[in-house]
Amino acid sequence: MNAQWGVVIVAAGKGTRMGTAESKQYLTLRDKPILVHTLELFQAMEETAAIALVVGQADIGRCEEWVAQYGLTKVTAIVQGGSERQHSVHLGLKALPSHLQWVMVHDGVRPLVTQTAVRACCEAAMKGEDQGAAVIAVPVKDTIKQVNDSGVIIATPDRRSLWAIQTPQAFRRELLIQAHEAAEADSFLGTDDAMVVERMNVPVVVAEGEYTNIKITTPDDLPYAEFLLAMRERAASQN
Repeated sequence: MNAQWGVVIVAAGKGTRMGTAESKQYLTLRDKPILVHTLELFQAMEETAAIALVVGQADIGRCEEWVAQYGLTKVTAIVQGGSERQHSVHLGLKALPSHLQWVMVHDGVRPLVTQTAVRACCEAAMKGEDQGAAVIAVPVKDTIKQVNDSGVIIATPDRRSLWAIQTPQAFRRELLIQAHEAAEADSFLGTDDAMVVERMNVPVVVAEGEYTNIKITTPDDLPYAEFLLAMRERAASQN
């Protein structure tokens, strides 16, 4: 994978499901903030040319301090997010150096993604170069039921066709900017970046990711992330 990539890290949310006064991306995972773990992963990848970090206005100062403290030299912009995640991504895209043709979008609270999974996503996007859009995902393990407003099951989709979508998501930059501009013009809000691209009738490829690429959202997620990180560090020390 020879291309140089811009990365938008989205960390402007104020999620309430964690039940803490501090936003989840700033909680400590082992010895450093969750967000720093995420940034260090992309900092370490030679394919990463620039990182635009999107955060809340009140958090810009401490993020600037962490960028200096942890030597995150590829963070070229720290920008204030918008009212919705989609708006924050669009702002991050605009903040990346204009010469970069390929971009990834990643959640700041997915610190356990691996370089292997990131590269798989990027390579899937680049194989479809005429369009250039891919996500990483994992096959759904459980049986999924569709339920109506009364709590009654109305359908059981075929599990073999269902995938749980993760980040990063990788795109040709021009395509993703066009998709966001069209969504903004139509007042459309998608749940992820793939959704705003899909509505342009552009095929989005799925690359298989890893179940350990968890999104830290609820109190149960943090000790599990600690466990996964400890296991990963133990395996690395034995090699």
